[in-house]
Amino acid sequence: MVAYHFPPLRGSSGVQRTLRFCRYLPDFGWTPLVLTASERAYEDIDNASRAEIPKDLVVRRAFALNTARQLAFGKRYPAVLAVPDRWVTWLAGGVLAGLSMIRQARPSVIFSTYPIATAHLIGLALHRLSGLPWVADFRDPMAQEGYPSDPRIWRSFKWIEERALRHASRSMFTSPGAIREYRRRYPDIPAERFVLIENGYDEEAFEHVERMSSAPPAAAPAGGRRLVILHSGIVYPSERDPTQFFEALGALKRAGVLGEADVEFRFRASANEPMLHALAGQEHVEDIVSVLPHVPYADALAEMMSADGLLLMQAANCNAQIPAKAYEYLRAGRPMLALTDASGDTADLMRRAGGGAVAPLDSPTEIAAALTTFVGQLRANTVNPSNREFTSLCSRRERTRVLARVLGEVALARSRARH
Repeated sequence: MVAYHFPPLRGSSGVQRTLRFCRYLPDFGWTPLVLTASERAYEDIDNASRAEIPKDLVVRRAFALNTARQLAFGKRYPAVLAVPDRWVTWLAGGVLAGLSMIRQARPSVIFSTYPIATAHLIGLALHRLSGLPWVADFRDPMAQEGYPSDPRIWRSFKWIEERALRHASRSMFTSPGAIREYRRRYPDIPAERFVLIENGYDEEAFEHVERMSSAPPAAAPAGGRRLVILHSGIVYPSERDPTQFFEALGALKRAGVLGEADVEFRFRASANEPMLHALAGQEHVEDIVSVLPHVPYADALAEMMSADGLLLMQAANCNAQIPAKAYEYLRAGRPMLALTDASGDTADLMRRAGGGAVAPLDSPTEIAAALTTFVGQLRANTVNPSNREFTSLCSRRERTRVLARVLGEVALARSRARH
């Protein structure tokens, strides 16, 4: 499993996707081996997350540098050293380490996960050099209209994308819209080679938090108690642009609809704290907005379960993507407000789950109306909960069951082809 995002890297939900696959694959007859990057290439490290790596899991960390950190002079670096990404130095080390692992362990399948794009380059190289079948996991779409903005990087993404789709035995995607888009782009590729494995939540992690917590489950807010509405995770300036959300907060505060005594909007581990502080200052809502640092994963889950409401943001330019945290929100069992395009996959998940309100992320007026209704429903305890039966099918274990079936299909196909 070729994955840049792996503990102790901090700051990406992609860590949990690969980590939980590794945790559950042995239950379905597969032994994972992980090929990741040297820790020196990570921008931020969470030492506590090392404890989440299964003790018997083989993890090989290949040479890799972060071009912007280790190869920059005066904060500048040659552009060629950041194509397709700033971890391209991982390619050589990853291929050499991967070939060594293949010789030693004789695996049946190669799996690589994007982002980072270099992971797919390593997967492609190992596939071509070893002849092993390859499964390419696209957690996000690659070459999109206007993204990446640098033409040279966009061309490299397109090159990698095309080869992954054509050489991989299966290409995995995390949303129905992404599969529709890629089938449109590559109509000559057989439909069975496109596989949907959505993100999910880890039931064991939630059960552990529930056992360790001495607090009772979150209840309907009583009387005038201040509500807590939580956004947990990264706030992207484009894909989850909070500008209109803050404009709506400012309008509601000026109108006297919301104030410090009513609600706290909590942004946890946003990775863009200065932007959020600036927006809160512009709209004079610092008293109802808290911008808080990263906490360990278990603490983040506990905070979700104790919040009165959960806030999800996804812009229309990401209609074919669903934030990974959405599934953890579902399991947390708290009322949800999704600020997203009604025609996108995130809104569709809310409908399939049977709970949660939806409003467009780019309309301050509609956000203000949705927030007013949402806060009122929280006070009255009238927000519909998500469907528990649907939520249970979103666990990482169930997602891994599907992955194990896919791995079995490609391994069997190779065995038959050889004989």
